[in-house]
Amino acid sequence: MAILKFRIYFEEDDSVYRDIAIRHKQHFLDLHQAILKAYEFDNKHAATFYRSNDSWQRGREITLEKYQKPYKVEPLLMAETAIGTEISNPNEKFIYQYDFNRNWVFLVELINVSKEENPKVDYPATVRVEGIAPSQYGTKGLVGDKLTEMEEKYDLQSGAEGFGTEGDDDDGQSDAEDAVDYGSEGEEEI
Repeated sequence: MAILKFRIYFEEDDSVYRDIAIRHKQHFLDLHQAILKAYEFDNKHAATFYRSNDSWQRGREITLEKYQKPYKVEPLLMAETAIGTEISNPNEKFIYQYDFNRNWVFLVELINVSKEENPKVDYPATVRVEGIAPSQYGTKGLVGDKLTEMEEKYDLQSGAEGFGTEGDDDDGQSDAEDAVDYGSEGEEEI
C-alpha cells in the first residue's frame, strides 16, 4: 500500500509547516482531521480542499459537506474521496481552507510517495513539525512547552554573544562621552 507524504504549509509563513504521512486509500476527511490535529485547531468549522497547480490556483473542490453556494463543478466530498484517486502527478498540490470566517489557508504539497508502510505508525501521522503553529483564535501565546521549545532551539536562555562590557569604562560612560572636557567655568571645551 502506497504511503503519501504531504507537506502542509501555513500560507502566510512557509517556514511553518507540518509533514503528514497517509495511506493512498485513506480519504480527504482523514487528511483534514490530521491537519487540524497537527496545527492544534479544533474541529468546529467548515473546510474544503481545492485541487491546485504549480501556481497555486484553485481548481475542483473536495468539501467536508455540500455548502449553500454556487459551484462551477459539483464538489467531491471528503468522506467519499480517496486521496489516491486525486493524485495525478508526483508533485500534486492542494489548497486547504478551514473556517471560512477566519479564512485559514494552508498549501498542501505531495513531497514523497513510498511503497513501504511502517507497521509501527498509525496513519495518518504527523512525521515532521517545523515552526510554531498559528493560534486559531489569537489568544494562545508562547507559553509552556512552546516557549521552552523556542528557547532551546534558539538558545534564548544564555546571554547574547558579542554584547559584553568590553570597552566600557568603570564610570559607565562611553569613550565618546569621556572625550568632552569641561573647563573651569563649566563650559565645554573640545
